[in-house]
Amino acid sequence: MSRLFSPIQLGGLSLPNRLVVSPMCQYSAKDGVPQPWHWKHLGSMSTSGAGLVIVEATAVVPEGRISPDDTGLWNEAQEQAFAKLITDIRTYSPTAMGIQLAHAGRKAGTLPPWIEGGRALKDGEIDWNIGAPSALPFAEGFRTPAALDEAGMARVRAAFTEAARRAHRAGFDSVELHAAHGYLLHEFCSPIANKRADQYGGSLDNRLRFPLEVAADLRAAWPRDKALGARISGSDWTEDGFDADQAAVFAERLKDLGYDYVCVSSGAIAPGIHIPGREPGYQVHLSETVKAKARLTTMAVGMIAQPELAEQILAEGKADMIAIARGVLDDPNWGHHARARLGDPPAPQPQYARAAPDLWPGYTLAHQLD
Repeated sequence: MSRLFSPIQLGGLSLPNRLVVSPMCQYSAKDGVPQPWHWKHLGSMSTSGAGLVIVEATAVVPEGRISPDDTGLWNEAQEQAFAKLITDIRTYSPTAMGIQLAHAGRKAGTLPPWIEGGRALKDGEIDWNIGAPSALPFAEGFRTPAALDEAGMARVRAAFTEAARRAHRAGFDSVELHAAHGYLLHEFCSPIANKRADQYGGSLDNRLRFPLEVAADLRAAWPRDKALGARISGSDWTEDGFDADQAAVFAERLKDLGYDYVCVSSGAIAPGIHIPGREPGYQVHLSETVKAKARLTTMAVGMIAQPELAEQILAEGKADMIAIARGVLDDPNWGHHARARLGDPPAPQPQYARAAPDLWPGYTLAHQLD
């Protein structure tokens, strides 16, 4: 058996393999409620051959959405829709389903990326009270956020906790705390966005304080027989930003709180920062550093397009799991094709079994296998 398709335990959650469908924003919700597109999208992801599928960044408050078309989990209608979605998926797929809980911070309030380039919405187009660590807009054209005071931070903490309870009632198997990609919790971590002079800014301990407070609340609210993780940033790709060594400290603190894994991504804290060479696996060295120093189960993510590369990363001990995003958008059967490439027995849905390599002579030609 390949390493990619060997089982792994995340807290109380047993997974049949180490392949994860990464959370990917679809910008297709209405008032935070998932729509038929989400049934189609997540349904196909749940039969992709992955051991775990994580639903897109889902806002814990209305003003924490990246766009008005993001999913949310702050009210009953959203919870009921997700519960129906999970129930429907369970009729045809046993794949574990997770959800990423998020707050976009100073990056909140944009159009979807395919509309006017995803520009920031202006005053008058939205009335959201955007909050962040400091009153610094993300970029030109973005609204200036309010620096969160302690009451504002308490409201955010409560919202994450309530969203986790809703996720549990809806039937999700795991929760992932979003603390990367320039959104609120990453903003607190990074000296690029956090210019506070109080106990939540300055030193690394201070910058990690609020993200860890949120993380602790989430740990208290989320059942131990399910999986709890976080997506963190391994680099801001600038010398004066958050880096892999600081990320390892963050991961170690999360481990101490009882978190089961971290997924190590990078970038997006501010515009105009050059990310060197986005070659296949360009972020893997970040997960390697975090895994080695924090000794916490780690997912690698980012331009891992080939099953052989995924297998190599695991074999070399640079990560414990592999998260795939664009690969499964391009090929919703990426996991099944990866099994064939790595020499593992095929395991498609029974309805699709006739397309397995040993039953369809065209398989080798279609997938360019030797």
